Amino acid sequence: MLEYNEILKGRVILVGDEPYEVLDAHVFRKQQRKPVNQTKLRHLITGKVTEQAFHVSEKVPEADLSNKQVKYLYTNKGERWFCAEANPADRFMLSDETIGTGGQFMKPNMIVEALVFDEKIIGVKLPIKMDLKVTEAPPAVKGNTAQGGSKMITLETGTELQAPLFINEGDVVRINTETGEYVERVDKK
Repeated sequence: MLEYNEILKGRVILVGDEPYEVLDAHVFRKQQRKPVNQTKLRHLITGKVTEQAFHVSEKVPEADLSNKQVKYLYTNKGERWFCAEANPADRFMLSDETIGTGGQFMKPNMIVEALVFDEKIIGVKLPIKMDLKVTEAPPAVKGNTAQGGSKMITLETGTELQAPLFINEGDVVRINTETGEYVERVDKK
């Protein structure tokens, strides 16, 4: 059980038998009242964000989450198929809601970390930065580039995003999977 002041950013707690990730926590005291921990929580299954205050007398259990390595196989008709890392015959499908926005950057045969709660996969954890090859990049167009120019490129996973004008087809770029933005060019082919 966690005391009210142990509910910190990054912890996963149970509120009403549901797993929540603590996004923000701030312990404060209003005038002469007892301290309160004002938190912002994200439901790990639905993704809904809520705010909740925990008082000095309250205790909450920490969620029992485990991680397991799974291999991403392919996408077919909007369904993303995975298998257990050690057993390719143990295949299962996960929805885009479970995977989140990072699913657009997954490459076939990539090993990812699955979050397991009550023996059910509730999410997939990708590396924060990934290197992907550019398959389509229109030529740079001269114009007003005083604030920096950008163009739409297509990655090997089929995802489109904005990148600087100097990125060409065949380059390998680093992408932030949390924000979905271009970070840097890794190497020039």
